[in-house]
Amino acid sequence: MSFTTMNMFAPRIWGFDFASPMARVARQAGWRRRDLMWEALMERGCAAWRAGRARAAWWAFTRARLIAWRFAPGDVRRAASEAALGVVMRAPRRMLNARAMFERHAAAQIEAMQIAPRARSSLFHLRMEARHRDTYHANMRLRLTRIAGETATCLQEMAQGCPASHRLHARWLGEKPVVFDDTRKVLSACLLIPERLARRA
Repeated sequence: MSFTTMNMFAPRIWGFDFASPMARVARQAGWRRRDLMWEALMERGCAAWRAGRARAAWWAFTRARLIAWRFAPGDVRRAASEAALGVVMRAPRRMLNARAMFERHAAAQIEAMQIAPRARSSLFHLRMEARHRDTYHANMRLRLTRIAGETATCLQEMAQGCPASHRLHARWLGEKPVVFDDTRKVLSACLLIPERLARRA
């Protein structure tokens, strides 16, 4: 299949338009096609689950999991795909496996993150970020470490049949980064997981 043909059918098959302006920005930032497809499918699956369309959610998460196996073994997006399938399939073991993956790999992935500069509203804020870059990066890593821990806790709770004590997908809707860097990959892994109580399936 040619690149043009893949672009034509990508929105229908994978849930992402590779010709969109956002895709071009992401590719310029170093994101691969599989990074974009994985995020789009996980978003589609979470939205379907929230709308009570369990079969559509399973379809999206299953394809996202296939893509995730092309990521590095320590990439926590693998764990997110496993967790999402665990929720929609009501499979506690999958959720616990995902929790263990977060606990094994999240810290190392967060430490190794490449953090891109954020857009700032003024030259003053740009200069402050540049001057205190190490502090800013340390705070970002600390914040994502905390969120990864909250995700692991939620997976333990949902595996036990309890409601999650922290928001997951709902939080992503409010905190989705505009920058395509490693922080977005980690945050998406932590939050693109459907909440168990969104069950109308």
